[in-house]
Amino acid sequence: MTRDVILCECYARDGLQHEARFIDTSVKADLIQRFAALGFERIEATSYSNPAVVPQFADASELLATLPRREGVWYKATCANVRAVERALADLDAGHGANEISLLVSASESHSQRNLKRTREEQWRNVAAMAERAHGRFRMVGTISVAFGCPFEGRVDEATVVDDARRFAELGVDAVTLGDTTGMAAPQAVQGLFRVLLRECPQLALVAHFHDTRGTGLVNYVAALEAGVRYFDSAFGGVGGHPDKVKYGGGHTGNVATEDLVSLFESMGVRTGLDLQQLLEVSRLCQQALGRELHSRVAASGLNPLALRP
Repeated sequence: MTRDVILCECYARDGLQHEARFIDTSVKADLIQRFAALGFERIEATSYSNPAVVPQFADASELLATLPRREGVWYKATCANVRAVERALADLDAGHGANEISLLVSASESHSQRNLKRTREEQWRNVAAMAERAHGRFRMVGTISVAFGCPFEGRVDEATVVDDARRFAELGVDAVTLGDTTGMAAPQAVQGLFRVLLRECPQLALVAHFHDTRGTGLVNYVAALEAGVRYFDSAFGGVGGHPDKVKYGGGHTGNVATEDLVSLFESMGVRTGLDLQQLLEVSRLCQQALGRELHSRVAASGLNPLALRP
């Protein structure tokens, strides 16, 4: 399908990690297959997490075993440590599983300690071991959390983020995601940082990942687009945030709603390659799975009519 940007649907992983109630494996699998049918090239499917910390993903291998391979679709799983990579490899050897894995660092020391229970340098050693263990079997995505600001330390040094991106590239990572983990980014900072990275790390595909904590997600995505970014993360209904058992940040912590981002991009003439006719039906099913109204404006109001014009 013709597209100008590539969106990654994050509902099933980043979205559901915030949910205290376990969502049935069959429900997750059905939604993920619907995401693929809509035209998403990249889908966050699950996380190889410790079930004691993130119970939502206790079914990671079981879920992945139900997902048929689709040409051109990348199913991503987050990996926290070498053991997680080994689980991903075992699933891959069994003929199913993720074909893309995410490796995570925090741009601040305080967030690393709170979210990962390691110092930044300890986590970098962990990431290096994971990348080595993966043996080139997966497309690897490096994620830099709190890249635009930390809820504990405030401003994050741009040079730290650029250095982290370089370190990921040296480990053979294919793409780097900048995470605005608690919604602190502003358009000027977004454009500035992405332009530096596009210049300094041209070998990396750069991914924008904004949370809509303070209602700034969409403007930050437009800023990233104007800076030259073509990969974006979002989640149906604007769900998500920190893991349910790991608390930081207050108020609404969710992602930018996929419905809203698609409507905006398409109305700007930016082609997402997604099936707009089925988008709101899948949105309805995502709300139904959680049993409550979610945060998408477009789910309530409908797609911008300009997005539907040929």
